[in-house]
Amino acid sequence: MIRLLPPSTTADGRRLLVTRALRGLGDGAVSVILPSYLIAIGFNPARIGAIVFGTLIGSAALTLWIGLAVNRLGRRRVLLGACLLMCATGLGFALVTAFWPLFLIAVAGTLNPSAGDVSLFLPVEQAALAETAAPRDFTAIFSRYSVAGALAGALGALGALASGLPATIASRVHCAPDAADRWAFIAYAALAPIAAAIYWPLTPAVESAVAAPGAAALGASRAIVMRLSALFALDSFGGGLAIQSLLALWLFRRFNLSIQAAAIFFFFTGLLGALSQLISPWVAARFGRIKTMAYTHVPANLALMLAALMPNLQLTLVCLLIRSSMSSMDVPARQSYVMAIVAPEERAAAASVTSVPRSLAAALAPLPAGALLDYSLFGWPLMLGGACKLVYDGLLLWQFSAVKPADER
Repeated sequence: MIRLLPPSTTADGRRLLVTRALRGLGDGAVSVILPSYLIAIGFNPARIGAIVFGTLIGSAALTLWIGLAVNRLGRRRVLLGACLLMCATGLGFALVTAFWPLFLIAVAGTLNPSAGDVSLFLPVEQAALAETAAPRDFTAIFSRYSVAGALAGALGALGALASGLPATIASRVHCAPDAADRWAFIAYAALAPIAAAIYWPLTPAVESAVAAPGAAALGASRAIVMRLSALFALDSFGGGLAIQSLLALWLFRRFNLSIQAAAIFFFFTGLLGALSQLISPWVAARFGRIKTMAYTHVPANLALMLAALMPNLQLTLVCLLIRSSMSSMDVPARQSYVMAIVAPEERAAAASVTSVPRSLAAALAPLPAGALLDYSLFGWPLMLGGACKLVYDGLLLWQFSAVKPADER
């Protein structure tokens, strides 16, 4: 039987799950709207890839700084400040249409073009969440955290269907065609004050353990965190080649898929990914976190590569649905593994240092992916992405199968 929440979850943990769902709702909507909106205002695939690159590279830099400084600033305070930045980002995308100003907003803001979470919220929330449950429940609480974001993200992608109504109204009152898409970014901005209101009552229990004066953010955990970071970067680069915004763009261009059909499709892929993560704690409890991460990844990556070879839309979507049913099962196991393998006072830094290479690698990937899509309708980004992720799976098993957290020994 799958519990709604692990028994040791505190009220702070429940608040963090709610805010993750709120942010996932906004991320899911804008990740589907973003490519069509950028096309509507005159950007080509290369420029769209550059905007996606800007969102990811900016998040990486900010996440690294926050992860190393959050113990001094306070986790609750950082989360409230991030809400202000989220609001400003949504309004910026809604109001600005010139490429270079929009690129700067993408770099400095919190917009997430992927189905996952790559923003500065992530390491702070993960470190705080690890203080809201017992270590034996880490994989379970992180699966709920990931599911909350994935389900809400799927609903957000489905909510992009609502853009059809504003578009119809806009055509009748002779507004610009891109006016309908702007409302998604305004709604994204409106979620920020709601999240801030939920963060506000967080207790001091979510703050970090007090480290010795002058201690490094990463001490005894440094070596293993750096090795994990390198592998996670490889995995993320592969995922960045087929990030949801660019995957939607490829489907738009190769098969003339409409944004409404894409929204429905990404709703179901998000739903499959979310439900699969509920199984992750059960699999991890029996086989270990590392084997769960690798063995569920391999068939998902093969399905991604097969999608690029399919001759029609129906077979392509079937392959992508198969991929979605397994590709996210590693997420709670990965997050739980990082939190369980390091000391409590090093969790925020570890979450940041393992997240930043992922963001950097994912930020670099859309540039070649966008260029490939600009010159060819074949799914080269999907083929290359799946191959990179298969290499990651093999290296992960080779290097970390024997490195177990205390609760797995």
